[in-house]
Amino acid sequence: MPVTSEAATTWTGSLTEGSGTVRFSSSNLGTFPIDWKSRSEGSETTTTPEELIAAAHASCFCMALSHALSENGTPPERVDTTASVTFKPGTGITGSHLNVNAKVPGLTAEQFQEIAEGAKTGCPVSQALSGIEITLEATLA
Repeated sequence: MPVTSEAATTWTGSLTEGSGTVRFSSSNLGTFPIDWKSRSEGSETTTTPEELIAAAHASCFCMALSHALSENGTPPERVDTTASVTFKPGTGITGSHLNVNAKVPGLTAEQFQEIAEGAKTGCPVSQALSGIEITLEATLA
């Protein structure tokens, strides 16, 4: 059965002068502020659409990799992934870089790289982002 997830945004004002908030239907964490300046210049206190995409990509990739490793007979003890999504004003989202470090007993670095590449390709969020370059850096702990 399909599952639908929701997030909602409220925005006031113009693109460059306005601001808004994002909230998630599954969370009671409140709202997260968004604005153009943070998106186009970066910020450590205000979220961006790209940060939300990065969270989705890192989460989905961890799940896909954990599944692939388990299917291989080498379930991971731990998988840590950071996704870095790049936005260029005037161009758009140009790429997502996955940096994964995992503790997987009984696996060589070459085997891990091969399985991680497969998980990158098979991850539903990677598939949704197929219009941009997706790169991967995979290391064993």
